[in-house]
Amino acid sequence: MKCLKRGVLVLFLPFFMVATACAEPYKEGEQYKALAQPQATASADKIEVVELFWYGCPHCYRLEPVIGNWLKNKPDDVEFVRMPAIVGPPWELLAKAYYTAEFLDVMDTVHYALFDAIHKDKKKVVDEAAVQAIFEAQGVSAEDFKNTFNSFAVAVKVNNAKMMTKRYAISGVPTIIINGKYNTSGSLAGSNENILKVVDYLVEQERQAATAASAR
Repeated sequence: MKCLKRGVLVLFLPFFMVATACAEPYKEGEQYKALAQPQATASADKIEVVELFWYGCPHCYRLEPVIGNWLKNKPDDVEFVRMPAIVGPPWELLAKAYYTAEFLDVMDTVHYALFDAIHKDKKKVVDEAAVQAIFEAQGVSAEDFKNTFNSFAVAVKVNNAKMMTKRYAISGVPTIIINGKYNTSGSLAGSNENILKVVDYLVEQERQAATAASAR
């Protein structure tokens, strides 16, 4: 009987190994969720990954280095978009700061300076003057800051971010939206590092789905 059991085990072991290898590493409803209402993406020929964040959020601050490392090896078919979440009026100030930096082309320095000012230097960035001081410290003139911060173009961007925050129906930040269909976060994935692993998994699922659709 022992030889028979060993033979049966050997016979079925390859099938067990294949089944284990093919097991889904992440499950909908556990490490990620499907959006109740899928949203259109900005690029039809790329897989869109949107990071919803708020400068005042310590979890977002800790996620930034992880995002930075992930971006170094981002696949060419992935479009990464940062979007300041706006869940209420107090969040609009720092959303305006983000888009001001974008329009002035100083995102590389101001983005991290805003995070550091709040979480590292413990400054209270609660009004336009405080935001302006951070921009000026990064070499932006007061005139350029004021003209951009209070511009119609920034207002349009902020209104769009406010609308998309509602459409994505997020429960907190940071939240990552994958191709307008799924979301994940630290609480779902288990850690900041796992967030990007889940993102990579869902990106690959979307890539395979697009390949299969084009082959029909």
